[in-house]
Amino acid sequence: MKPWLSVVGIGEDGQEGLSPAARVLIDTAEVLVGGERHLSKVSGEEAERIAWGEGFPKTLGRIAAMRGRRVVVLASGDPFCYGVGAVLTRRFDIAEMTVIPAPGAFSLACARMGWSLPDVETLTLHGRPLECLNFFLTPNARLLVLGRGGETPGKVAELLRGRGFGASRLTVLEHMGGADERRLEGHAEDWGHPRAADLNTIAVECAAGGEARWLPRVPGLPDDAFEHDGQITKREVRAVTLARLMPAPGQRLWDLGAGSGSVAIEWLRAEPTTEALAVERDAARCAAIAHNGAALGVPRLEVTRGEAPGALEGLEPRPDAIFLGGGVSTPGLLEFCREALGGGGRLVANAATIEAEASLFAFHEAWGGELVRLGVARAGPVGRLAGFKPMMEITQLAAVKP
Repeated sequence: MKPWLSVVGIGEDGQEGLSPAARVLIDTAEVLVGGERHLSKVSGEEAERIAWGEGFPKTLGRIAAMRGRRVVVLASGDPFCYGVGAVLTRRFDIAEMTVIPAPGAFSLACARMGWSLPDVETLTLHGRPLECLNFFLTPNARLLVLGRGGETPGKVAELLRGRGFGASRLTVLEHMGGADERRLEGHAEDWGHPRAADLNTIAVECAAGGEARWLPRVPGLPDDAFEHDGQITKREVRAVTLARLMPAPGQRLWDLGAGSGSVAIEWLRAEPTTEALAVERDAARCAAIAHNGAALGVPRLEVTRGEAPGALEGLEPRPDAIFLGGGVSTPGLLEFCREALGGGGRLVANAATIEAEASLFAFHEAWGGELVRLGVARAGPVGRLAGFKPMMEITQLAAVKP
């Protein structure tokens, strides 16, 4: 189909900053769609104007009804960088679209800061919890954060102080590229600016104080990084477990009998585009899982209170990997998990009891996979001296569905 839907990125400098091609699309549009701020920056007076105020679903329906007309959607900067472009491509084929981006907030911020964009972590707090920042806090990291309002810089400073990163330098860049451009600077520990403009991007230069506790992204976080009551996959076993689960972009994990949620959380930390569902029958543990996810920077973790397999019947989307840390000896649960996986799906189950181990042996005989016995000993005091104390051995089954 001939392109009929145009997506034009626009900056704070409005129509003056647009390319000739973008201006022609706007000037000849039959319909202009965008936020009130965007619509106020362009001409095209003869075009019908539709604001997003009605909400995405209704407005997208109106756009779809205009297929074949000259429709232009106005977007902030780069439409495909935390912008409306991704929303549109979920509804319309890219072949129907003409996209003309403008410099986005991250590119403009790097130009102001003198930073190399590929060397910077970029994230948004629009529609996302502030705790997402926890994932990125490491010494010397540089972050660019799209604020969700004028209060965001102060909240970011407060979070940094609470995590031992009070020495971090903050630069708030407002209305970049427009007549009202301004910057605010300071450190998290003594941030004194009462409020920023609603349209802001925050540049953070992370500096860890002596009390800061930062964590790597590789699997095997310390056990005490999680709130737990003893029901936790220990860090050495957890590292092996994650290696066998193989987190990959866009894939989904079910963590059954999740305990503290440590495996699901490390799955999410290993790859930012993954999804995970933690299923746990105990209410207090469910609350701890949610707390752990937020504290470790992955508040997107889904938590369901219930017991497998009943809590999973008919659940969509289906998983790409399943970890079974509890309930291994439940009759039929291993077979249910195998059935839930598609081709190439990974199943990893850990057993500490004789009964659970017997279930793994029976499943292995019927369906194959690899069996490994993991033994870990940690050094500790033995009277006045020290020695290694063995932990309970774990039998692990790792299987890939053909």
